[in-house]
Amino acid sequence: MASSGLLADKPSTSDPDTMARGWESKGVENQQQEAQDRSSVPVRTDPADVARRTERETLMLSRTRALADLQQACAPAHRSMLEHAIRALDERLAALG
Repeated sequence: MASSGLLADKPSTSDPDTMARGWESKGVENQQQEAQDRSSVPVRTDPADVARRTERETLMLSRTRALADLQQACAPAHRSMLEHAIRALDERLAALG
C-alpha cells in the first residue's frame, strides 16, 4: 500500500522511545567521561587509612549480622552471647573512632 502522506505515516516526535535515545546516549556519554576523568586522577591513599576503613566496614557488617541473629534468637544463652558480641563490636568500633 502506498504512503498517503498523512502525519500518521511520520514517526511522532513525542514518541518516548524516539526522545529517550537522544537523552540516553548523552547520559551514557557523560558517565563515560566522568569515569575517564576519575581514572585519570591518581588517588593517594594511606595504607593505614585503607586498613582502618576496611576493619570498620568488617566490624559494621559483623554487628549488623549479630543484630539480625539476635532478633531471631530464642534461647537465653544464645541471646546473651549475641548481646555480648554486639557490646564487644561496639567497643572496637569506638576505639577506631
